[in-house]
Amino acid sequence: MHKNAVISFKGPKHIDAEIYLTGSKSECNRALIIEALSKQLVKVENLSNAADTVTLHQVLSKLEHSTAQEQTIDVGPAGTAMRFLAAYLSAKNGNFLLTGTERMKQRPIGILTEALNEIGADIAYEEKEGFPPLKIKGPLAQKKNHIQIKGDISSQYISALLMLAPTLPLGLTLEIEGELTSRPYVEMTLAMLAECGISHEWNENLIVIQHQDFKPATLIVEPDWSAASYWYSIAALAENARISLPHLRKQSLQGDSQISIIMEIFGINTYSTANGIAFTKDQEIKNTSAILDLKTCPDLAQTIIVVAATLRLNLSFTGLETLKIKETNRVAALQNELAKIGVKLHENNLIYTLDCSALSFPKKITVATYEDHRMAMAFAPLALLIDEVEIEDYRVVEKSYPYFWEDLKKAGFEVVST
Repeated sequence: MHKNAVISFKGPKHIDAEIYLTGSKSECNRALIIEALSKQLVKVENLSNAADTVTLHQVLSKLEHSTAQEQTIDVGPAGTAMRFLAAYLSAKNGNFLLTGTERMKQRPIGILTEALNEIGADIAYEEKEGFPPLKIKGPLAQKKNHIQIKGDISSQYISALLMLAPTLPLGLTLEIEGELTSRPYVEMTLAMLAECGISHEWNENLIVIQHQDFKPATLIVEPDWSAASYWYSIAALAENARISLPHLRKQSLQGDSQISIIMEIFGINTYSTANGIAFTKDQEIKNTSAILDLKTCPDLAQTIIVVAATLRLNLSFTGLETLKIKETNRVAALQNELAKIGVKLHENNLIYTLDCSALSFPKKITVATYEDHRMAMAFAPLALLIDEVEIEDYRVVEKSYPYFWEDLKKAGFEVVST
């Protein structure tokens, strides 16, 4: 049975905290696939305890020690694992049924499977065309080494292909069609491959990776900038704040490190420390009419939009196209939950604009999470402005940040499960 939690914050809204964040889920999941593809030449340190990473690690460990020719692999709600494993399993000897939750079966994967089949994989759909579960027969017999793929789809499709590329006998050239969404995640993948001896060429819309061997390496995972974003929102909503996050780097592979720049709009100043970063609320909120483009960091959208709404900033946003195919339709979820504080999020030709004219804070609100970890964490900081914020199915945060509620308590929040 799902349980709720009531979040509150008593007394002056002053935050002074040092928070040790879990490892980056994005880096961990790439590192684990690279480790498996390298046949353990590559080692991984500082693995995340996020549920998605735990799931992928368990699956890969089971595959490494299993000789069964037919296996069913259930990744649950882990979207990254679904996409990365689709590519990984296509090159592995055996017959696999790759499946997940009912929501996972509603998340499209056709573009990736079609690209893999074009290269030479044998992947079919068990149920609905273009969606999991996938029937995968491996190993693939490569027949092409140059394919086209749209740039405005999930970067995880592209990353899955790039990690597989050096193991293909003919290598792989990816031709990106149109503008590349979430470019930092593709750059992250290529940088991590480079740490393991895999070179590439990237000229305009062509990414070329030749067949080559992995070299022994250790990938040390940085803490998660996505998790850091919730602490930025807490700082923005507090009366004053100083929050330090050890081991984070301002110069990071993670696209979500852009939160440190975006949050300057909300008066947050970030600086490097001897062992990480820290940030304070010590600037005026900037009155900006600019449209914020979040296409390179869509996982920050909920956090930023909720903060802007609660600070009565009628900002506009673009780059939210992929939000509708995440753990839930995040645009619809935001519209539903923001309405509870009188805020509207209008959509007009891919531009999303906040209307905060009717903003009001009740004594208590109950926030639905839609099986989406980011909904829970984006709305929890409202406890700094509302007496009680009840989060439905609060354990959903285990997907990416299992210790979120415990960390909130360290910063002075009260969290009571109901």
